[in-house]
Amino acid sequence: MSDGIWGYQPTAGHTAGTDLIGYKVEATDGTIGKVDKHSDEVGSAYLVVDTGVWIFGKHVMLPAGTVRTVDGAERKIHVELTKEQIKNSPEFDKDRHAGDAQYHDQLGGYYGGHRPL
Repeated sequence: MSDGIWGYQPTAGHTAGTDLIGYKVEATDGTIGKVDKHSDEVGSAYLVVDTGVWIFGKHVMLPAGTVRTVDGAERKIHVELTKEQIKNSPEFDKDRHAGDAQYHDQLGGYYGGHRPL
């Protein structure tokens, strides 16, 4: 179900190796924050977004498959999620985000259920 969630969609316009730190992240209904960290690792690509005061400084990890488009000129990333879906996402775990298959399965299951087919 969530197999492709950890890779950028071919139509997203992201080139591996591009530094996305500081890019604004836009949900389908408004700005949610800025990219604090990201990975382009094949099969495990993600964004860590600092939501700032919007949800009290919470960081969220978004699998790359949730990215609709990357706009390098505007330094914006548009994701296929609402602010509410992001707000209700599993808590970001800085100790488990890299390489923990169980954590990735949990996030992939949550976000995979919110992706359009």
